This record gives sequence, C-alpha cells and structure tokens, in this order.
Amino acid sequence: MSSLLRIAIAAVALLVAIPAPASPLDDAKRAGQLGEQADGYVGVIPGAPASARALADRVNAERAEHYAAIAAKTGASPTSVAALAGQKLVERAAPGDWVRDADGHWTQE
Repeated sequence: MSSLLRIAIAAVALLVAIPAPASPLDDAKRAGQLGEQADGYVGVIPGAPASARALADRVNAERAEHYAAIAAKTGASPTSVAALAGQKLVERAAPGDWVRDADGHWTQE
C-alpha cells in the first residue's frame, strides 16, 4: 500500500474519531472564535477571547498526538498527516464556520 493511501486512510479514521457535535470546539466555531486551518490545527479568529486561545491549545495538543500516532503507524510524517486532515476538516466546514487557507487568509464558509 502506498504511503499516500495509508495517510488518507489514517486521516479519514482520525476524522471519524474527532468528537461529535455539541463540543466546546463546535460551540467556539459557531461563535466565530475558532476556525479550521489547512495545516490540520484549529486557529483563533482575531478578536476572540483568551478562553478561545486556551481551547485551541488543548484541541491542537490532542490533534498533534493523534497525528504523531498515525504517522508512526503509516511511516508518514506528522506534518503530512496533519495537512491531509486539515484539508478534510476545511472541506467539511459548516456554513458560517471560519477556515484559514495555507496562505493564512481567513474566510467564512
């Protein structure tokens, strides 16, 4: 199995493992405080309260652990796993959610 296919399978498995709706992350996204980024991590929307930064830090630490575990299993780099997951998370963004592209530009879906 190619590395790219293994990364894709692992990323899909990761997305399924991400917490269901009604989580603090979903609430912060709906409030316009956090958004998904192309790099696979959550970003803080400018003007968001400090509590949003704390939540983003927690979510991103958990994601980094998941990405590292997937990378170890597939032989891919954590960065490539994160980027593939980021692409999928941005694609899945709900209407009204904020997303940040690879160039650092925020847009609202």
